[in-house]
Formats: sequence, C-alpha cells, structure tokens
Amino acid sequence: MPLFLTGPNRPLMNGPQYVRFLLVPLSFMAVFYTNYFVLIDRYLMTRRFGRFASYNLLVIVLVMVLVHLMFRYVLPPDPHHPPMPRPRQHDVRFFAGNLSLYLLVVGVGVAIRMTSGWYRTEAARKELEHSHTQAELQNLKSQLNPHFLFNTLNNIYSLIQLDTDRAQQAVHDLSRLLRYVLYDSSRPTVAVAAEIDFLRDYIELMRIRLPRHVKVFVSLSDTPSQRPVAPLLFISLVENAFKHGVDNDKPSCIAIDIHEIGDQLICRIKNSYFPKSGDSDRSGSGIGLSNLTRRLEMLYPGRHTFEYGRSGDTYRALLSINLSES
Repeated sequence: MPLFLTGPNRPLMNGPQYVRFLLVPLSFMAVFYTNYFVLIDRYLMTRRFGRFASYNLLVIVLVMVLVHLMFRYVLPPDPHHPPMPRPRQHDVRFFAGNLSLYLLVVGVGVAIRMTSGWYRTEAARKELEHSHTQAELQNLKSQLNPHFLFNTLNNIYSLIQLDTDRAQQAVHDLSRLLRYVLYDSSRPTVAVAAEIDFLRDYIELMRIRLPRHVKVFVSLSDTPSQRPVAPLLFISLVENAFKHGVDNDKPSCIAIDIHEIGDQLICRIKNSYFPKSGDSDRSGSGIGLSNLTRRLEMLYPGRHTFEYGRSGDTYRALLSINLSES
C-alpha cells in the first residue's frame, strides 16, 4: 500500500523504509502460521488450553521483542526525521495495543483452522454416511434377489408336475428375469420402461400355478418412459399380492395398476386377503415390505408416499414416487 500512497507531502518510500513497513505484517504472519500449523493442532485440539495460551504468549513476546530490536538496531529510523520523544504512559499503551493486535491474529488463526477442520470432518462424515448408505442398499438388494428367486422356483416346481413344455418355457422366461435382477438391477437406476417390462414378465410367470377361480387384472403402462427409477421397488408388492391374495378353494382376486401420471409413478395393488403363516408360507422370508420401506426412505426421502393395509377381506397397497429430480 505505501507504494501507491504517495504525494507532495508523502514521498515514495526508499528500500529501508519499505522493509521497516513490511516487518509488522510479517510478524503477524509469523504468529498466525505458528498457530495454524503447530499450536492449534498440538495443544488446542488436544484440550491443553494452558499450554496453548502459554506458548502463544511466549511467541507473541518473542516476535514483539524481535521487531523492536530490528527497528532499533538493524533498521533505525531516518536520522533526518527522528521519532519524537514520547512519555512512558504512551509506551505502555503502545505495547498493550500491539499485544491486542497479535491476540486478534491468534483469534483469527483459531477461527480459520477450526472452520477448515470442521469442513474436513463434515466432508469425511458425509463420505462415510454415503458409503454406509450404499452398503446398506446393496445388502437390501442381496436380500431381495433370493426372495424373488425362491418364489419363482416354487412356481416352476409346481408346473413341472403339470406341463413339462410350459415348465421349459417358464425356465426360459425365468432366465430373462434373473438377467434383469442380477445385472440390470445392479445399477443405481433403470428406465421405467425396463422396470415395467420386468414386472409384466414376472406377473405372467406367476400366473402359471394359479387355480382357475383366481381372477387377475393387470393394467401397466403401454408406453412407459425412459425416466430413471430405482430398480426392484414394486416387486415386493406384486409378490405379496400373489402370496396372500390367493386361496386354493375360495374365490380370489388380484388387481395391479402401475402408471405414470406427470412426475408421479403410481402403483396401486388390491387383492383378496388370505394371509399365509407358519408351514403354509413357503414363498419367502417375509422381509418384503420392511425391505421396501427402508429402501424408499433412503432413495426417495420426502419424495414418496407408501400406504398399505387390510380393509375387511381386501388388502390394498399404494406407492407413489416423485420422479422429478428438482
């Protein structure tokens, strides 16, 4: 700044004068970086506050003494403009003012160091949380895949005893479904069209073992979009409909409706309710709904509604997902 603040009454500084001017900001830098790189981490972060204060006071006193000696013996004032004599009270105020400035520099160093440390800690926490979330999602998927496989294999096992040719076709269809489950669903998202096609194939495979008195009504989007959606979100609801909605003797009904309306992907499922339990439940591990609830909370927080429950002899499920990324 002195290089730009010249005028008739303020001539351009010469070399020694400019060095004298630089000593003060250089002394501030010495105090700042001693704290930033050494004292804060070694003593303040470890809660050794007494040592932190003592070492800071020692550093400040040493710097002030060094600056005073430099001004007095190495870079003395211009002999043509000697400093005016000052009373002792002025020296005390001058010393106290300088001490306050150096303490302010220490405070700024602490604030910056603590803030940067907080940002690093927060970034590390978010990275750890993201890694944990991804690991949990992968674990949920690994639970879902065998659940789906067990249900489908049960159907084909029953079909082998009735119609070998249809069983062979079912194995072919199953291989296509498993390709989707094992490969396509490993990606974070798939196209809505791919998910709808998967559900359509799965429903047809599930029809194999249904008794004639079971009525199945399916309404899926004829032209689903390519918008991204998390894979395997609806399979648990469809599985449960076939699992609990069918009785071997009583009239049974399953209605599945999945469509896109604006930014919403809506799945409505209604089925008669014949709950399976104990030995009669051979369709899976019973983790479907809790699995789905957890995945929705992680993947679409605040962007989904999920309602399900029994109403008389009917079980209903409604899942709506906002596909908008805004």
